[in-house]
Amino acid sequence: MIIFDLDGTLWDSTKPVADSWNLVIEKETGEADKLTPEDIMGEMGRTMTQIADDLFGFLSEEERYELAHKCEVFENDYIKEHGAKLFAGVKETLEKLLDAGEKMAVVSNCQEGYVAAFIESMQMDRFFCDYEEWGRTGLSKADNIRLVMERNGEDEAVYVGDIQRDADSAHEAGVPCIWAKYGFGQIDDAEAEIDNFDELPSVLAEIGYK
Repeated sequence: MIIFDLDGTLWDSTKPVADSWNLVIEKETGEADKLTPEDIMGEMGRTMTQIADDLFGFLSEEERYELAHKCEVFENDYIKEHGAKLFAGVKETLEKLLDAGEKMAVVSNCQEGYVAAFIESMQMDRFFCDYEEWGRTGLSKADNIRLVMERNGEDEAVYVGDIQRDADSAHEAGVPCIWAKYGFGQIDDAEAEIDNFDELPSVLAEIGYK
């Protein structure tokens, strides 16, 4: 089974996420253009509570979690409508993997509903047999990787991600990690790496996947 991280691995949603959050922030606080895509990029891979603590630390705990919740709910609807930017070669490569009989899933530390918004907005439902997210289970990424594997009867998997937390989670779950170098961060101990998404099939073969 090939399990993918989402942000920084399959697509770049930093601009629509920043745009959607700014609309909510302006409505709730009167402040406009508070967040930039770069701000959002720096938060990718964290849970929503961690993001709220970082971005809205000037508010009380109750206030910042309430604001973050409003942002994430609106964000899901915004993403469904507007979508985001897939990285080059994603659809074409997923098509090849699907045709080759690969079972694929998505595991992300995002809020509940975000992966579904990605799948719907980009018409990706045929590619993925399952997905899991922190907002739905409250579990760590490692536990969600294991959960998806168990749910699909898989003993072996490989995780594709772009930041060190992805590799740490994959290794904690007992699976190798492929570093998507075109993404948002650095990984020091990945088992393999890809400079472009379309390199994934050949790299999987090189590391002896299946």
